[in-house]
Amino acid sequence: MSATVSIHQGKLEGDDQGGLFVFKGVPFAAPPAGARRWLAPEKAESWTGLRDARRFGAVAHQNAVMLSALSAIVVDGEQSEDCLYLNVWTPAPDGKRRPVMVWIHGGAFSIGSSSQPLYDGSVLARRGDVVVVTVNYRLGPLGFLRLADVTNGKIPATGNEGILDQVAALQWVRDNIAEFGGDPGNVTIFGESAGGMSVGTILAMPSARGLFHKAIAQSGASHTGAPVARANRTAERVLSKLGVHPGDAAAIRALTPAQLLTGTLLDDGITPDPELGMAYQPVADGTLAPRAAIEMVADGSASGVAVMVGSMLEEWKLFSLMDPSLHKLDRAGLGKRISRHLTAPAADALIDAYEKARAARGEPVTPAELFTAIETDRVFRIPGVRLAQVQGRHDPRVFSYLFTWPSPAMHGALGCCHALELGFVFGTNHLPGMTAFAGTGPAAEKLAVQMQDAWLAFARSGDPGCASAGTWTGYTEARRPTMVFGANTKLEDAPRDQERRAWDAIPDRIFGSL
Repeated sequence: MSATVSIHQGKLEGDDQGGLFVFKGVPFAAPPAGARRWLAPEKAESWTGLRDARRFGAVAHQNAVMLSALSAIVVDGEQSEDCLYLNVWTPAPDGKRRPVMVWIHGGAFSIGSSSQPLYDGSVLARRGDVVVVTVNYRLGPLGFLRLADVTNGKIPATGNEGILDQVAALQWVRDNIAEFGGDPGNVTIFGESAGGMSVGTILAMPSARGLFHKAIAQSGASHTGAPVARANRTAERVLSKLGVHPGDAAAIRALTPAQLLTGTLLDDGITPDPELGMAYQPVADGTLAPRAAIEMVADGSASGVAVMVGSMLEEWKLFSLMDPSLHKLDRAGLGKRISRHLTAPAADALIDAYEKARAARGEPVTPAELFTAIETDRVFRIPGVRLAQVQGRHDPRVFSYLFTWPSPAMHGALGCCHALELGFVFGTNHLPGMTAFAGTGPAAEKLAVQMQDAWLAFARSGDPGCASAGTWTGYTEARRPTMVFGANTKLEDAPRDQERRAWDAIPDRIFGSL
């Protein structure tokens, strides 16, 4: 069956799935192609007649997805520069003002899409009587390559075009979501990994102010963003790899998406250049993002916004799969790795603190395990903790969580790794490949219910406390209450605090980046 909705641009025909209405491939901005490549998004064009909204739109150009064995995270479909589409799941396109949850997908700002099966909004929309929106945004060199400086303004790309796409999607939600039965005055943004980092960035952006009212940052916070100098070095390196001169704007514009995607790869055309780290990320450009996002939030940029933030217990174990030398790591090698970001004395002190804390709990203290624990906290957990700290000084509605459920995959080698919570939040652990990754059985189902209920409660009222997960006290620096999601979900004060304290003297600039 079909259903129709009239929005500002025209009429849409979606699917009536019996108690749930789904509209896919809805354009929220004009195609950022041709003369619009590397420009800020422009308003979507209108149409006459009835537009088919029963199929997903094209996805952003990207290289092959990691872990493609998990079919639930595979990015299918046509890739195109014309990729600025969103999808809506709603219990009814009526006049009811339901909470709205806008999902920003992850993928290192280089891969992913709003149409991945893992992010199907059906379960959340049905369970919580909410409207779920998933959005695409430009990725990699088309969304996060800063060209304004290296081309002397001939190509005005700021390196934040992908983030501006997300803001444009929120503007579309403000203007149109009431037609889908959603409340534009009660919008929650949520995202994981690069999506969580996007949420942390949007909390700081003046242009996004007022477009959302609550935010959930999963495995990402407000510490990820390149200074202009780093973004310019990345652009220079990419253009050099592609054999074009920065002054030749015509040659740069003539590059195809396929060519651009090779700009951060080694000569084998597959392996990312390790010297670039996470090459593409938001840029603290002084205008769109006036300063580092965590500094902006600390100064009150997101005052009045309820925030929930958290991470996985062993995030880095997912990335360890791509680090074959890790199992050979000795103490000297560990010190060298940690010293990439810290002075040698600070690195040694940090390693010692982790070794003592883990040994006291009976946890492994091999160099590989210590490196995984330290990188998990440097890139993911401590940025979340610091976001909770600074936002809590402006709004009491700040909530912290730690996810501890282990993956059964690879005989437990993945531990409680990055991205493991996604199927629990969306209720998509039943999809092919997900059971082996996330586990199954009554305990897994109970955990999924707890997380969905908490996310939905937060979206509804700004308080994630619920009957299934229990009362959830707001974060304070005195107690640091944290909901620990796992086989025995419970609220704990200051979990793993010895490790957290080991970072106290370390500045924000070394967190959240690769």
